Order: sequence, then structure tokens, then C-alpha cells
Amino acid sequence: MERKIVFSGVQPSGKLTIGNYLGAIKNWVDLQNEYNCYYCIVDLHAITIPQVPKDLRKNTLDVLALYLAAGIDPEKSTIFIQSHVPEHTELTWVLNSISYMGQLNRMTQFKEKSRKSEENLNAALFTYPVLMASDILLYEADLVPVGEDQKQHLELARDLAIRFNNKYSDTFKVPDPQIKEIGAKIMSLQNPEAKMSKSDTDENAYILLLDDKDTIRRKIKRAVTDSLGVVAYNDEQIGLKNLLDIYSVFSKEEIPNIVNRYEGKGYGEFKEDLAEVVVESLSPIQEKYNYLINNKDHLEKIYKEGAEKASYHAMKTLRKVYKKVGFIPK
Repeated sequence: MERKIVFSGVQPSGKLTIGNYLGAIKNWVDLQNEYNCYYCIVDLHAITIPQVPKDLRKNTLDVLALYLAAGIDPEKSTIFIQSHVPEHTELTWVLNSISYMGQLNRMTQFKEKSRKSEENLNAALFTYPVLMASDILLYEADLVPVGEDQKQHLELARDLAIRFNNKYSDTFKVPDPQIKEIGAKIMSLQNPEAKMSKSDTDENAYILLLDDKDTIRRKIKRAVTDSLGVVAYNDEQIGLKNLLDIYSVFSKEEIPNIVNRYEGKGYGEFKEDLAEVVVESLSPIQEKYNYLINNKDHLEKIYKEGAEKASYHAMKTLRKVYKKVGFIPK
């Protein structure tokens, strides 16, 4: 039976955190054994906010190396850089023509980002959910692993697929979300009501995949908990709940088992053990990353081959779309 298709991607707009890893990349590694996976480094999305060009190039290669170091296998998955497959932007223009301003205006991420940076209210920031829809629909994705904060964008992709199909006849597959219960949204270590973000001004709020051992231990030691002093998993102790999520996903242990182990023990011992779990889990990823990032020829070979494979599928979809809307073939 033909495998179902999965599409997902990460922006190379800064260094990746354990939130990116636990909420997305770690899950992708498992999916590639069951699905036909397309994993993209979405550099076109990254320029919706100002980027330093040399940093963007470095970050793009860093993300690629981290994909591979985390266990994404180019023999099993198609790994590519978004800007290397022009069909993404070409389909976006067509989908823009059936996207409604009112719907885009209601996107919560646009509202949040526009409040944070009013001087950067560019058109790309407004329409980037349409580009995200194009990313997904080009590859006939059945499933899209997304965090809670991206559900609204996936709904737009579904709406646009249905709208186009109704207007021009069946063309796009309507994708479904895949949201993990545990680890889907790792929160800030300093403000557990906010998602962990690499753009946070407080460096103690996040753990980077490439943080050294002492830095990881220090950040977990300083992580916000509460004054109750009891290791428990509930919505009243949201800082501790976040740390337990991190512990569970890294260790692959059930949360009730972890809670039971720390019955009658303080947060200090729990945090020390959690830090060691994170350090041990990230160590092999960091070692492999260091090897890969110093082998640029190998990385170039992977992203070039990935772009060729992705473009082959994307062009087939785009050809159908162009024919449906009335464009004359080349």
C-alpha cells in the first residue's frame, strides 16, 4: 500500500531550542519510518522579519545539520531548503488569488507579531500563511505535524484546498493535523505561560540544542516552579508541569512514574536529575552536529538532492494547478 505523505518545516531564524526538537523534530524522526516525509527548512518564511543575510545562511545550514544529527535520514525523507524549490512561491501567487483579506487578518500570529513590531508590518508577514498552505499542498500531504500555535494556519491550508477544488475541480488533497499531547508545546523556563522561543530576550527562558552541559544545568536550576514544594503534574503548577513534560519526552518515561519517584523529595533533586536527562539526550546530537557542520560538501549534496526530489513532486502539482486556472503550458 502506498505510504501517506507528511510535510513539515522549521524556520532558520535563529538557533533551535529543545522546544523545536521535542515539539517537532523528534517526532519527525519516528514518522519517517511509516510515511513518505518532506522536511523543509523554511527560509522564505524567515524573511518575514528582518534577517542578517550571513546569519540566515549560517542558520539554514545549522538547521540542516541538526535535522540530520537528530536522526532524520535523507535516504528515508526528502530534506530540502524552501527557496531552492521555486514552485512554493509560484503556487502562493495562485492561492493568494483565492485568499480573503478578512481571513488573513484574523490570524492570531499576525496579530501578535504586528503588536510586537509595528514598524515591520510588511505584506509577506500578512500573507505568509498562504505560503505555508502552498508548502503543504504542493506535496499532497496527508498529515502535517503542527503545534497548537500553527493549527489556525493549517485550517487555512484546508480551506484553500477545498475552495480551489470547489472552484476548479479536485486538485488538492485536504491535509489533516497531527498534534502530540505531550511535548507538542514546550513552554518558557522563566514564564511557563508563554511558549519557549529562541527570540526570547531572557536567555534563561530556553535551552538551545547546542547549549553546553553547564549551561543546560544552570538554566534548569533557575527554571521557575512554585512555592508548594511537591512534585505533581497539574495546571496549578504550570512551571513544574512543563519540566515534567520535558523529562517525560526526553526519557520516554510515563509522567506518573516520574512523579512517584519524587514523592517526598524537593524540586532541587528533581531539577538535578532532569538536567542530566537533557544533557545525556542532547550529547549525541551535538557530537553529530559538530561533525556535520564541518563537512559542508556533504550538507550541500544532501540539500541539492533533496531539492531535486522535492521539485519533481512540486512541479507535477503546479502543472495541474496552472492548467486548471487557465495558464498556457510552457
